[in-house]
Amino acid sequence: MKFSLEWLKAFLDTEASAAEIAAALNRIGHEVEGLEDPAERLSGFRVAEVLTAVPHPDADKLRVLTVNTGDEAPLQVVCGAPNARAGMKGVLGLPGAVVPANGMELRKSTIRGVESNGMMCSVRELELGDEHDGIIELPADAPVGTPFAEYHGASPVFDVAITPNRPDCMGVEGIARDLAAAGLGTFKPWRAETVAGSFACPVEIRTDDPEGCPAFYGRVIRGVTNGASPAWMQARLIAAGQRPISALVDFTNYLSLGFGRPAHVYDLAKLSGPVVARRAVNGETVEALNEKTYTLDESMTVIADAAGVHDIGGIMGGEHSGVTAETTDVLLEIAYFDPARIGATGRKLGIASDARSRFERGVDPAFLDAGLDVLTDLILRTCGGEASEVVHAGSPPSEAKVVSYDPALAGKLGGVAIPEGEQRATLEKLDFAVSDDWQVTVPLRRHDVEGPADLVEEVVRIHGLDSVPSTPLPRADGVARPTATPEQVRERKVRRTAAARGLNEAVTWSFLPPADADHFADGNGGLWTLDNPISEDMKAMRPSLIPGLLAAARRNADRGAQSVRLFEVGRRYLRGEGGASDERATVGVLLAGEKTARGWAAGKATAFDAYDAKAEAIALLEAAGAPVDNLQVMGEAGTQFHPGQSATLRLGPKTVLARFGALHPATLKAFDVDGPVMAVEVFLDAIPARKNAQFARTAYAPPALQAVSRDFAFLVDAALPAGDLVRTVRAADKANIVSARVFDDFRGAGVPEGKKSLAIEVTLQPGEKTYTDADLKAISDAVVAAAANLGATLRG
Repeated sequence: MKFSLEWLKAFLDTEASAAEIAAALNRIGHEVEGLEDPAERLSGFRVAEVLTAVPHPDADKLRVLTVNTGDEAPLQVVCGAPNARAGMKGVLGLPGAVVPANGMELRKSTIRGVESNGMMCSVRELELGDEHDGIIELPADAPVGTPFAEYHGASPVFDVAITPNRPDCMGVEGIARDLAAAGLGTFKPWRAETVAGSFACPVEIRTDDPEGCPAFYGRVIRGVTNGASPAWMQARLIAAGQRPISALVDFTNYLSLGFGRPAHVYDLAKLSGPVVARRAVNGETVEALNEKTYTLDESMTVIADAAGVHDIGGIMGGEHSGVTAETTDVLLEIAYFDPARIGATGRKLGIASDARSRFERGVDPAFLDAGLDVLTDLILRTCGGEASEVVHAGSPPSEAKVVSYDPALAGKLGGVAIPEGEQRATLEKLDFAVSDDWQVTVPLRRHDVEGPADLVEEVVRIHGLDSVPSTPLPRADGVARPTATPEQVRERKVRRTAAARGLNEAVTWSFLPPADADHFADGNGGLWTLDNPISEDMKAMRPSLIPGLLAAARRNADRGAQSVRLFEVGRRYLRGEGGASDERATVGVLLAGEKTARGWAAGKATAFDAYDAKAEAIALLEAAGAPVDNLQVMGEAGTQFHPGQSATLRLGPKTVLARFGALHPATLKAFDVDGPVMAVEVFLDAIPARKNAQFARTAYAPPALQAVSRDFAFLVDAALPAGDLVRTVRAADKANIVSARVFDDFRGAGVPEGKKSLAIEVTLQPGEKTYTDADLKAISDAVVAAAANLGATLRG
């Protein structure tokens, strides 16, 4: 939330500087994300007087001005503005100044052969509004030579992060109240005088949805002239990041930003019949102010007349009933909407608006009449007109909460002892009513205060969060016991291994669009969906980590990344028995783009393939403690993978520890990613626990005797996986064979059709004594016999 120091001082009488205010805001729990001084952006711009203005000798639309800047010698400036003339006063940007609108640094230059020493500026160029028809015209009494920032009264702008539990501070008035309570000045709330209506309201106003809209107030003002809002208001709105539109629209924005109270103004000529807050009818549509059309359902509250829906209640107004420059009669509307209804509607429609952000957190239900008075006063003073009587339909919540409080809780829960008198004064400055026996009545605007702990938060933060001492927790003597579980240790090892292999860690959302999640559901009992998602696009819990990594890869590729190597350690969410949520620890890896960049030594760039994915899967499984030597490579990686370029790693036919390979073209198309893309998913929850697992490494004990290697070349069926033969050979003599690996796969001359020659290197490790020829023959015979069980024969 942005606001200027000048606007803050409208509610706070203080002599504190902007830096002091920023420090106080941080101290009381309102994080200041930025503090900008517009005067710095306007340095180099001065109030100047145009002494002479003559046509440019070589350009019909340019004039050559002689400008007085307060210095001894006037400056010559070339200007193309149609209103540039002798005798006027404006704003001159001197050489070296930077134009706020485009970042251009002004320099002395020659334009069509005539020297120009700066630039006369427009409103838009200085980011003071949208007007750009000519240069700024200042009043005749504007002091020549004065820095324009000083003359304009540029005020520092705060950018404050308001936490979701403090909707009362989503207006400048609420911020001022907190600062006054912290001793930074005197709070001065502003309320307009009530304007008695001079005629009965000609429009029937009612609420037919008391649950969604308990209170709906309104009045008509006729005979208005909708021009520009006052300059002081435009300056405040611009500082807050708002674009001034017209007086009637600006007034509602001012009420929302200044008091935290959204309201709406309708063009009365565009309404027909009663204006009603009601439930929407399934299938009704409305074109909102963002020029998008939304389809509504009966769970949503709308504002409608006899012709149809005009507003999505509490979220966004409609396009067809908005005010214009031709508007003469208006209907003012201010209402209280149920926060839960607003939140659910906003998420379902995917609309994020200033009104929604305030209503779904809870606005002040006691500010309806006062808000209508402020809006009425601003319109009558600026736009003229005559106001009707106010119509009150329904009533807002009015029962205040009372909390029993013990001042000693500040020390017990907050960690800082605060005198009772200071606590009472703090609560009263924040508009809490405190009885003698510490029964605290909570203001209606403070929806976040529900119990004594919330009151502790109030007194401690106003006392100063930086005053809370840092107290270490008690610690037992001796060596600390390990706190990480075996599962946490395993995940750390996997994370370090992935990073060491050159992968970049990603952290993606646990929520997915239902269509993306369904693509990877694999029939695991259906998707686990949220009843109260942050948005409709974040409704399904992820059944796999790959969709999130695909989205991250797409964003990186869109920004020019040539090679994407990502991994994530997280949870996938499945439906367990009875529909319960079942969380599974998982590692996801995604490889896309170039494996090696092109170069004079490497030649063309190469892409990742399924073997790269397999290597990552095995390395991560080994880091996780899986028995990788016993793994079997089998198919059925899933419909998301390319059937000819993917597989699974299993312990036995049923226990799947990982799946890897190239993603199917249909999957890449569904996620709008260019291929080829390799993916890995390691299922940490499926890895069997090691017996007697210890955190410390066993002592390294190298064998006393040198290992021996023997090579075997077997003829096997071409369809036989090499891994099956390797596992069979290793199991032939577990006491002596320590490893086996394929070092050649030959098919061609000398090898029968349908066969292949697999050459395997077998490593033998003697124990107590070296091998004899008889020992080696016995081991070799055992290897050949074991291979024969798979139909393998020694190649002659």
